[in-house]
Amino acid sequence: MSTDRFADYGRPRKVDGGLRARSARGAIGRSWWSRRFLEVLESFALGTRLTRGRSYARAGQVLRLDIAPGRVTAQVQGSRPRPYEVSIALAAFPAALWTRIEDELAGQAFFSARLLAGDLPDELEELFVAAGAPLFPAAVDELTQRCNCPDFAVPCKHLAATFYLLAEAFDADPFELLHWRGRSRADLLDGLRARRAEATGATVPPGPSTPDAVPSVVDAVDVLPPVGAARALAGLAATPLAEAVDRFWAAPVPLPDRPPRLATGPDLLLRQLGPPAPAIGGPGLLERLRRAYRAFGPG
Repeated sequence: MSTDRFADYGRPRKVDGGLRARSARGAIGRSWWSRRFLEVLESFALGTRLTRGRSYARAGQVLRLDIAPGRVTAQVQGSRPRPYEVSIALAAFPAALWTRIEDELAGQAFFSARLLAGDLPDELEELFVAAGAPLFPAAVDELTQRCNCPDFAVPCKHLAATFYLLAEAFDADPFELLHWRGRSRADLLDGLRARRAEATGATVPPGPSTPDAVPSVVDAVDVLPPVGAARALAGLAATPLAEAVDRFWAAPVPLPDRPPRLATGPDLLLRQLGPPAPAIGGPGLLERLRRAYRAFGPG
């Protein structure tokens, strides 16, 4: 095959103000969701192809990265004067499926609290899988990868750079992953607040007015019923301090009995580890340590 059409190619043109990967060396991706995303791509035998774009991502060759439901678009500067246009499509979940997912999320206080606090718990992936809506693609053909560069490899280095910057976008804002799958942060959190308010009868304050605003943990606490110590103290009448000075350091409610302790010998650890190697004393050292443990342990 002739290589004439690649004759005018050289090093990529330097870019000022491009999107530069925060990771200067080593692996890219800090959070579980960004690492999981890259692991899924590598499982499609894209690992060696992805590395072609790592230097592009770190050099700031990606000029623009936009995430919308079902599609990621980017501009990547290569060796030609005009940047290449890149798109990565992944089907967004339909509205009816998102309604079912939001019902599942709102029905579990753990997920509601973490999401309203701006976090994606690890267990979220399992919930999506159980709902028939895996967060990550199961096969490479679920991703439609497009780049108008002449490189026939998929992904080319421009697509690969976009994948790396997309993973870091998930690090910066985990809700971008859900946005790609069809639900924006504002719509998801507003839906969760409404469902929690309906379930608990609580009055929910309006959500953030801008998509960049991060909900606080207070939002979650206002919606969720009291748990733990708050639940135990919820039914107690308020007592002025002057009337309860003598009971100030006492527990307001009976404390549970202390669980029984397992009776063990002082040499339990030695019995679990087994004899040391002959080079450091062997069974003889073990016996001397056992006698020392018994001598210094409780009688």
